[in-house]
Amino acid sequence: MFGPTPTHRFTRTRRGFSLVELVLTLVIVGLVAAMAVPRYADALSRYRIDAAANHVVAFLENAQTEAAATSADVTVWFRVFHNQLEVTARATSYDPTLTYQTPLDEDPYFCDLVSANFGGDIYLVFDGYGKPDSGGTATLQVGGLTRTITVNAETGKATIQ
Repeated sequence: MFGPTPTHRFTRTRRGFSLVELVLTLVIVGLVAAMAVPRYADALSRYRIDAAANHVVAFLENAQTEAAATSADVTVWFRVFHNQLEVTARATSYDPTLTYQTPLDEDPYFCDLVSANFGGDIYLVFDGYGKPDSGGTATLQVGGLTRTITVNAETGKATIQ
């Protein structure tokens, strides 16, 4: 009635990837990962050392401000063997001393406090006017990266080098 029936050709359709294509894709992904992982580790180390150094500078600025605000001595201890910063301040007559501690070898810093030297001591005292008893340096390290925090003996301003 409508003419001859058309002949249908059955074509074979691809339903997946060949083994060669899968292996080639895995090799490319492996090469990209091999290049990205060391860069990520370096970036993470730079982030950690910079964050730790900025934290130490902020810690020192807060101690100096607290000393000037309370007109009392505030001591910042650099506990090298414990990888820790500690501030000791006189608070009130009810609580004669307040102590604040920051571990540098824990999350998020995972940093080593390598050395501290403030006039031959491992501590820095800000007097009631916010003036330090001496200048000095503290050195932080993460992996192969190092940052040195220098405190000016006259102003007490801390800078990162």
